[in-house]
Amino acid sequence: MNMQRLILSATLAAAGAGFVSSAAAQAAEQFFPQLTYRTGAYAAYGIPWSNGKVDYIKMINARDGGVNGVKLTFEECETAYATDRGVECYERLKTRPGVAVVEPLATGITFALTEKAPVDKIPLMTQGYGLSISQDGNAFQWNFPFLGSYWTGADILIQHIGKQAGGLDKLKGKKIAYVYHDSPFGKDAIPLMEKRAQMHGFTLQLMPVTAPGVEQKSTWLQVRQNRPDYVVLYGWGVMNTTALKEAQATGFPREKMYSIWWGGTEPAVRDVGEGAKGFNALSLYSHGTSSKVMQDILKHVHDAKQGTGARNEVGEVLYVHGVITQMLAIEAVRVAQEKFGKGKVMTGEQVRWGMENLKLDANRLKELGFEGVMQPLATSCANHMGSSSARVYAWDGKDWKYTSDWYQADKSVIDPLVKEHGDKYLAEKKISRRTDCK
Repeated sequence: MNMQRLILSATLAAAGAGFVSSAAAQAAEQFFPQLTYRTGAYAAYGIPWSNGKVDYIKMINARDGGVNGVKLTFEECETAYATDRGVECYERLKTRPGVAVVEPLATGITFALTEKAPVDKIPLMTQGYGLSISQDGNAFQWNFPFLGSYWTGADILIQHIGKQAGGLDKLKGKKIAYVYHDSPFGKDAIPLMEKRAQMHGFTLQLMPVTAPGVEQKSTWLQVRQNRPDYVVLYGWGVMNTTALKEAQATGFPREKMYSIWWGGTEPAVRDVGEGAKGFNALSLYSHGTSSKVMQDILKHVHDAKQGTGARNEVGEVLYVHGVITQMLAIEAVRVAQEKFGKGKVMTGEQVRWGMENLKLDANRLKELGFEGVMQPLATSCANHMGSSSARVYAWDGKDWKYTSDWYQADKSVIDPLVKEHGDKYLAEKKISRRTDCK
C-alpha cells in the first residue's frame, strides 16, 4: 500500500464518487472504513470532518510507518447523511480484512448500526454524537460516544445559561426554546432538557425543524410570538446558518442563542459574519494550527502534496474533530496491540478492548502532539465516554473566542437518566446487561 493510492481514494471521493477505495486491504494492514458525506445538504460539514480523519491516517503512515509496523488503510463510501445509504456502506465495508472500528458519522446511521455491531463484533465510535445512553458500557458493549453526547452537551449548556443568569435558581419562570433538527440527532437531547426544566422551573418550548432546515420562518415566528429568554439550538449543516439568519431577521439577540458544538463551526457562521456576532456554542477542543499534531499534518501530508483537502482547511473546527476522532481509533489499536501483540492487525473484539482501556493523560496527549488541543480522556468497560467536559466560545464576527472555563457534565443528573433509558432500551431489545464490568 503506498501513499499515491491513498491519495487516489481521497481525490475520487472529493470528486463525488459514491464508493471509492484506497486499495484492497491486505491482511497485514489495519483497515478503517470511512463513511462520508461529501455530497448533499450536509457536505459542508462532512467534507472537513472526513478530511481530518484521512489526513491523520496519512500522517501516521508517513511519519511513523503505521502503528508498530502495521500500515493503516482506509476506504470511503458516500452516505450523503442518509441512514439507508449508511447501512449499505457499512455492510459493504465490514467484510474487509483488518476492520478495526466504524464511525457512522451520523446519529441516524448510529441508531441503525447499534443492533448490528454486537453481531458483527465491530465497535462503533461516535465522538460527540450518537446514542447518548450508550456511554454505559454495561448496557452497550460496542458503542463508544467519546468526549461527550447530546445529553452532556445539553447539561453543560443549561449550567452555563444558569451561570449567566446569576445561578440555576434564577432560571425559574424563564422560557427556553429548544430549536432542534427533527431527526434522531435533535430528539436525543429532549429527555435531558425536560429533566433540567423540571429541576429548575423553566418552561421548555420544543420547536422541531424539518431537515435539512432551509425553511425556518414558521419556527422563528413562534420564537417572536413566544418570546423565550434563551434559544438552545441543536442544528446541523445549513440549519445552523439559516437559524442565525432568521434570528437576525426577527431581532432575536444572538448573545441569547446557545448551540451544541455543531453550531460552533466555520460553516455555520461563515455566510452570516457580523450577523452572527455574540452567538454562543460549546467547544470540545481547541482549533487552529499551532499544535504539534497540526504542524505534523502540514509537514508530512500537505507539504508532501498529499493533503486530502485545501491546506487552509487544516485547523478548522470540523477538521480538528476528524483528526481527534481518527487519533482515538488508532490509539485504541495501539493499546490493543500492547495486550494482544505488537505488529499485529487487531480484530474488532481486540480493538473494543483497546477502546475500553484508553488512558490519555496530559503526558500522553503531549507525546501524541495534542497538548492544548483536548482534555484528558480515560475509559473503562463501564465508561465508554471517557470525558464529558466542554467550554463555551462566542463568535465575534470573525472568529470564535472562548468565554468560559471548562465545565463538567453533572453525573448526578445524567447517570440516572442513562440508567433509566438504558434499561428501557435493553428491555425492548431483550438484551441483558454484561456481567464482566465492575
